[in-house]
Amino acid sequence: MGKKICHLTTVHPAFDIRIFHKECKSLLQAGYDVTLIAQHGKDEIVDGIKIRALPTTRKRVKRMLKLPWIALRKALEENADLYHFHDPELIPIGLILKVKGKKVIYDIHEDVPRQILSKPYLRKVNARIISCAFERFENFAGKRFDFLVTVAPNVRDRFLRVNRKVIDIQNYPLLYEMYSPLSWEARENAIAYTGGIARIRGIIELVSAMEHVNATLHLAGTFEDSKLEQTVRQLPGWAKVNYHGYVDRAQVKAILGSVKVGVITILPAPNHLYAVPNKLFEYMSASIPVVASNFPWWSKIIEGNRCGICVDPFSPADIADAINYLLEHPKEAEEMGKNGRRAVEEKYNWETESKKLLQVYRELLQEDRSKD
Repeated sequence: MGKKICHLTTVHPAFDIRIFHKECKSLLQAGYDVTLIAQHGKDEIVDGIKIRALPTTRKRVKRMLKLPWIALRKALEENADLYHFHDPELIPIGLILKVKGKKVIYDIHEDVPRQILSKPYLRKVNARIISCAFERFENFAGKRFDFLVTVAPNVRDRFLRVNRKVIDIQNYPLLYEMYSPLSWEARENAIAYTGGIARIRGIIELVSAMEHVNATLHLAGTFEDSKLEQTVRQLPGWAKVNYHGYVDRAQVKAILGSVKVGVITILPAPNHLYAVPNKLFEYMSASIPVVASNFPWWSKIIEGNRCGICVDPFSPADIADAINYLLEHPKEAEEMGKNGRRAVEEKYNWETESKKLLQVYRELLQEDRSKD
């Protein structure tokens, strides 16, 4: 095996799509010796990647105060050539690894200061104070890491002000993971939403829209809380929902391969306007047209590739009209699906993004070899 790489996360599950299936597997295929430290039931090797298990917990305070230090101990035991961490709460651990002379990459999945501003449980004044304080701390730390990896260009541009070693590696789908050869005629007269189910993700508006759509909504994911689930189940549109609960990647592929529209009408929040969700590209990869929020950055992608319709995410009527239009114009909908798939094949795929990741690793590890 080649150089030893250690990925760390205390927030994401061990088999997180970006961390395990994309980044770690790409590194393994490139010849690196890859270890992942994450919450998991036991130490084991999966698909050639060594998983070092952290205790599993749903308690946020325990996770934030205890798990980082366990992760640090395990990370130091690995004595890796390069460390790559994925959570803001691991920033102190990354700084300690730097003090110990290690190469460290910070993978920034979210624009956290903007995300804090939209937390419903924080008063606006408190949210602004916490957001500002965290951004200063994150910028301070960001100057000291060997490379910063972001999931979106706007976050990259923010960090370029503090560190020139920044690259955006977007969370595009694996080229063939969601692809289905099923003919349009064989697909069900249905639509799909897959992913986390939350108010800010537009679930109230989407299910309300279903009251005016003559089709089934395949809903796959877990609700953010039981109170929201109870509220959504009481909406009249729920009668047209086929709720699958949590599903694995194979089941997501099966759902997307059987429907005619993918919906992602997330509500606007500071962290949403420029961060394009992976689900959008998964729908495109599955050759189905999308109905998505009319954020400028999203509209540029969808309208530029002629692969769907952008709507006001606050309007159930707009969402219903777009879905009905696609279901009532099958030839146009099928062509939009083909356009989306073509765009994924040409530019919006992980295979292209992984080359950028490997170049970062080659650059950093070449610096190590130059000192040998």
